[in-house]
Amino acid sequence: MSASPYEPGSLASTHGEAGERIRIVIADDHDLYRRGMQAVIGLEPDLEIVAEAASGVEAVEKVFEFDPDVVLLDVRMPGNSGIEACTAIKEKAPRTKILILTASDDESDLFSAIKAGASGYLLKDLPTEQIAQSVRMAHAGQSMIPPHMASQLIAEFSRMSNEPPKDATNGPRLTDRELEVLSLVAKGKANKEIATQLFISENTVKNHVRNILEKLQLHSRVEAALYAMRRNLIEPEA
Repeated sequence: MSASPYEPGSLASTHGEAGERIRIVIADDHDLYRRGMQAVIGLEPDLEIVAEAASGVEAVEKVFEFDPDVVLLDVRMPGNSGIEACTAIKEKAPRTKILILTASDDESDLFSAIKAGASGYLLKDLPTEQIAQSVRMAHAGQSMIPPHMASQLIAEFSRMSNEPPKDATNGPRLTDRELEVLSLVAKGKANKEIATQLFISENTVKNHVRNILEKLQLHSRVEAALYAMRRNLIEPEA
């Protein structure tokens, strides 16, 4: 068999510059499924699979080696779970977005994935064109949850928002602008919508979101939404 066509990327490489393809690592223990994703994503001119992994451990290694923009990660794989791999990936490559792509619609897997820093949770019966679009959305900083599981996540948000916040008075101090951005993130607004509403550039919004996540030591916009709800920073919409 010939040498792998994948070329490792530098960990110092620039993410998301104009004209660059979105670089993807696929982690799934089923070879046939990976072959299918290769075929599907290969048809998309702006997407590129740079590496594959058949286990959670290998997924972390491939992310560290290839520095992808997005990882498509199964929940249940040999070695360590997709959730454990998700946590390790966010520690090693915090800029890399993680999409859980799985057959499991177990709500505990959904909650664990979000808490581990996943940007989205997709089921494998999703139409292939929607998977490609979800990769683009994750790369742009959006979060994706299956509609039939969204109510479960909202219920979890509600439960957590009714719990007493931990260290409420000693938490990290956000600026007024960061609080505004956080409130809109928690309402599900995209960066472009936030920029329009606050009369600032989309790039400025991205910088605010990055600073918010760093200050609060969070991994994703969904975790930021949980934080905002627990501290009553947003009003529930009717």
